[in-house]
Amino acid sequence: MPETLTKTELRRVDLLVTHFRSNYHQFERIVAEVNGAFTTDPALKPLVHSLKWRIKEPDHLREKLVRKWAEAKREEKAFKITSANLFRKINDLVGFRLLHLYTRQMELLNPALVASLSEGWELKEGPSARTWDDESRAFFGSIGITTEPSTRMYTSVHYVFQTRSVTKFTCEVQVRTLAEELWGEVDHSMNYPKPVGVIACSEQIKVLARLTSACSRLVDSIFRSKEVAPRRR
Repeated sequence: MPETLTKTELRRVDLLVTHFRSNYHQFERIVAEVNGAFTTDPALKPLVHSLKWRIKEPDHLREKLVRKWAEAKREEKAFKITSANLFRKINDLVGFRLLHLYTRQMELLNPALVASLSEGWELKEGPSARTWDDESRAFFGSIGITTEPSTRMYTSVHYVFQTRSVTKFTCEVQVRTLAEELWGEVDHSMNYPKPVGVIACSEQIKVLARLTSACSRLVDSIFRSKEVAPRRR
């Protein structure tokens, strides 16, 4: 919470946000570059249904920095984010979301995604699939993608890319199915930037997560059935 920081610390946060604002044009350039790579790559185009992106709002960055500093104080650790490393330490200043139809597409989508950015970017973190059910965990493991628990009951594959330039910038990429995107949009509208705090809504969002998972499995099954079905002559 803001009140846990001193006025001096809050001023330092504001300086970091000002630094971000003054470099906003750099992030617009990154959006154009990454968007171009994703939309023109012939290996990605047949796999990606749609693409979304955003540059972090300065006010949201301020909230995140205040929260991180407060956490560091509670844990009696130093707050190590400075203007020199802000664009590397905060990985989601630029975020992309690639949406696809069904989970098994990740077997081809994962290497194509990494290859599409190989010229000017390097993979800093990931791919890591955040998921909550055993079937998804087993699938991602079978194609070499590590998994971690998703306490919020959603499934999404996360990447962090970093520029190969002298001044380092990072970009977060998330890949999820269209069904998971529905859950994400509902959850975001309820719980961002602060949790809704209504028990009924929280329980219903958990139910939606289970329905979303079932929907993704059904779509997988439909496409698998198409692949194995004998063709009519």
